[in-house]
Amino acid sequence: MELGSILQFLEKKTILVTGGAGFLAKIFVEKVLRSQPMVKKVYLLLRAPDKQSATRRLQDEVIGKDLFRVLKQKMGRNFSSFISEKITVVPGDISHEDLAIKDPNLIEEMKRDIDVIVNLAATTNFDERYDISLYLNAFGAKNVLNFAHKCSNIKVLVQVSTAYVSGERVGLISEDPYHLGDALNGASGLDAEEERKLVQQKLNELRADGATEDSIKLAMKDMGIERARKYGWPNVYVFTKALGEMILMQFKGNLPLVIVRPTIVTSTYKEPFPGWVEGIRTIDSLVVGYGKGRITCFLGDLESVVDVMPADLVINAIIVAMVAHANQWSAEIAIYQVGSSVRNPIRLTVIQDTAFRYFTKHPWVDKEGKPVIVGQVKVLDSMASFRRHIAIYYLLPLKGLELVNTALCQRFRGKYLDLSRKISFVLRLVDIYAPYLFFKGIYDDMNTEKLRMIAGECGTEKDIFYFDPKAINWEDYFMNTHYPGIVKYIFK
Repeated sequence: MELGSILQFLEKKTILVTGGAGFLAKIFVEKVLRSQPMVKKVYLLLRAPDKQSATRRLQDEVIGKDLFRVLKQKMGRNFSSFISEKITVVPGDISHEDLAIKDPNLIEEMKRDIDVIVNLAATTNFDERYDISLYLNAFGAKNVLNFAHKCSNIKVLVQVSTAYVSGERVGLISEDPYHLGDALNGASGLDAEEERKLVQQKLNELRADGATEDSIKLAMKDMGIERARKYGWPNVYVFTKALGEMILMQFKGNLPLVIVRPTIVTSTYKEPFPGWVEGIRTIDSLVVGYGKGRITCFLGDLESVVDVMPADLVINAIIVAMVAHANQWSAEIAIYQVGSSVRNPIRLTVIQDTAFRYFTKHPWVDKEGKPVIVGQVKVLDSMASFRRHIAIYYLLPLKGLELVNTALCQRFRGKYLDLSRKISFVLRLVDIYAPYLFFKGIYDDMNTEKLRMIAGECGTEKDIFYFDPKAINWEDYFMNTHYPGIVKYIFK
């Protein structure tokens, strides 16, 4: 593997980015346009019924974000014309053949001109409907691959997956591929096409029985969890992402294919400025709940390693891997796990401590103008202790209130019954997230380290496309970058 100038490679290239309104996709597009304004074109695939709707999404959900302010300052009055010249919005959906692109002239143009495809389209919901997750994360990847095979000048396809396709494996987890039929628990019969047939069969049965849309939604969610756990994965998200990788392995042929597996992606470390984040990511849901005073107890092992990686480092790794494997036609596949648990591990206790210190010093002010005072979180070290805590503090009082029928208590009973529904929801979420709260795996990044070494030979460009987590002081990052970013961009 050789790596020349990354900036030189990007010059005059045409890139298709799927999932264009997603967190990582926006950062990827911004980085490419800012670092190499001589890129020829970026096709941005957005889920939309038509070009007008897609253009509106581009304005509202992509370039209208604060993320693009540095590029706006750099381009000045030429920003709008620059964006119009460089970005072509494509209304479509990777769940369908030819990515659901309706304009035949646009399809032919893309197939002729595209050099690189970066597939960032996915649903990351751990409790997603099985049909949606399967069609998007697994067969969506196949549709992107089929489209890539039709591109006459394609040089490389990058599939952005997740490190957590490893499921609940422990110890050092290597950058190995997954093949169709390889269940994590050794169960036999894993087949993507069979899963698709089972989904359609279940949907047909539900509709024939007159099930409501809410009932179908819940049934599809339950089916996703059941099918994932049948083969050893903890939730539908990582299961379908693993299936996507397997499908790509099966049908890639000699097409240059790179699979990038980030760990938990957090706010930007440096670029385009520190602390930009969007959407509540995995650990951030806990931070938001804690900062708003809604979380007083926590489930997990404080000594476990939490593998996090700032978003700009992930994007830089994607770009470098993309360039390194362009035109490398062979049956081999490149897999890169992009994380920090080997080179610069951080323990859950550091996040607990820094969150307490930050929100004590900078309490969030609620809509009534009152600062929210946070305290030390009670940490429960097992699912059994968590269920006991719920039973003692919430379920027993609820049971007692069910026996109270006086008019005086009706108002309070209503509130507690609403709380009961919320508790059921929380217990479902805890059941889904529990494997990550006690995760015992460490993600090997030997391939990624080799990529870093090769990138280091590019001289000055290593400062543009940096992705070494060893340079990060985690305490400083969380206290002065990540938490302020969450408060600014996520807290409402």
